[in-house]
Amino acid sequence: MGIGSMVDLIGVGLLLAALALMLTTLFNTQGANPKPQSIVLRSEGPVFLFDGDVLVDCNASARAVLARSITRGGDWQRLLAFLAKYFDNIDEKLAQLPRLGAMAEIAETNSGKAMLMQAELNGGLTKIALTDPDLADGPGVALAMSHRALETEVQELRHAVASSPVLMWRESPTGDVTWANNAYVLLASAAQTSRRDLGRRDLGWPLPRLFDRAATLQSAQGQRQSVAIGAGKSAWFDLVTQTEGAGMLCFATPVDAAVNAENTLRDFMQTLSKTFAQLPIGLAIFDKDRKLQMFNPALVELTTLPPDFLTRRPTMLSVLDAMRDRNLLPEPKDYHSWRRQIIEMERAAATGLFQENWALPDGQTFRVTGRPHPNGGLALMIEDISGEMQRSRRYRSDLEISQSVIDRLEDAIVVFDQGGHLLWCNTAYSTLWNHDPAASLGDSSIRSVTAQWKTLTAPTQLWIEIDEFIHTIGNREAWSKDLRLLDGRLLTCAVAPLAAGSTMVAFRSTGPKRTGSGLDHLPSSATAAR
Repeated sequence: MGIGSMVDLIGVGLLLAALALMLTTLFNTQGANPKPQSIVLRSEGPVFLFDGDVLVDCNASARAVLARSITRGGDWQRLLAFLAKYFDNIDEKLAQLPRLGAMAEIAETNSGKAMLMQAELNGGLTKIALTDPDLADGPGVALAMSHRALETEVQELRHAVASSPVLMWRESPTGDVTWANNAYVLLASAAQTSRRDLGRRDLGWPLPRLFDRAATLQSAQGQRQSVAIGAGKSAWFDLVTQTEGAGMLCFATPVDAAVNAENTLRDFMQTLSKTFAQLPIGLAIFDKDRKLQMFNPALVELTTLPPDFLTRRPTMLSVLDAMRDRNLLPEPKDYHSWRRQIIEMERAAATGLFQENWALPDGQTFRVTGRPHPNGGLALMIEDISGEMQRSRRYRSDLEISQSVIDRLEDAIVVFDQGGHLLWCNTAYSTLWNHDPAASLGDSSIRSVTAQWKTLTAPTQLWIEIDEFIHTIGNREAWSKDLRLLDGRLLTCAVAPLAAGSTMVAFRSTGPKRTGSGLDHLPSSATAAR
């Protein structure tokens, strides 16, 4: 083979090898199916990479968005709060990301431009990208997103300040109001309207001062000031001021409800104090530590304790010791029993069960009542009932004398009320009928009593007539009738009306007239006199 032939053969081989390489490359290119590039990787602007709700990585513009968020919580919550301003139900849509794999949402911003949100779940990581199709690629996208976040925050803050019921304003070093929120302007307008009758000018700029400048310059927290807003009307505020550069930032919180409540409480306390001062009952109020907190003049008059001693807020035991020194307490056998009595009195009063009459050595009688007071306190009331006790003793004495006089009578006397119940009787009655109502626990009505009488007398209609007479309402006249006992004695029964609808029934033995009989004024006829 010649040299020329070899050269031709080598050239053909090289040509075939180049052709084979081209075909191999062509087939490899056509057979491959590469995964399209992620939409997030092609995104411009803020990009966030989350593992669950934990931020793994983000770019500079994304950090700027998160930094300007005013929402509290983690990065995922802060991002959702930002997206929720533009995209409806964004949290629900992102929850579908594991099923969809990728998603995109577009919304219109406050400036009228479109915002694109792209999200993708890849390898367990969630990528979220924000872009503005109207902006060119580059750093301008991050700057626009940061500007929008700041603009949204400013709008929210302006709305919050404008809607706040708290008055807010700034004062210059000279005291001029350089800025104020809506609440301040509205109150200033109302106050200025109420002053027009005084020749004041209309509301203008700078805004008029509503509060004394001395109050704001002191920077004291909680100073209370009022603003006249009409004829006889005022609005009350608590002032809070803060130094802001050379000027002051001031706040005024409405406290009309608190002021009205304090005024009502003060009026109530004054009325209560006047009422306590006029009470004839001594009143002492102790706190939970049993120290005297309040007393009235009647306590001083009853106990003769010095007012300067009571104003030093002594303990309850000290007050009672001072009363004991003045013989104003029942004297016990010994001091230990006295201490035990005071402790028991305090315990009973704390539960609202203490009430006792104290008989004093000088003949006075005090009614002492203990009642629990709010917050563990104790109220002690002392009342002089000496006159009441004297009247009660005199009444009991009169009753005893009357009973003794009636018991001396030989006639048997018994009294029934309008309902037919036995009220009282004398000794002669108990002896005659063998019936003592005081010793009997049974029924003492007219019917049970007449049943007792029937067992000792001959049959008669007298008992039915007495029953009817007792239950008769209206005018009644005294009458009498004879009856005979089983032992043969003859009795005269006299029936007479008494006061309050009661009835007296008297039994007298027939025979010679007895001296001192209490029935001489009754008819002696044996027939009924109705």
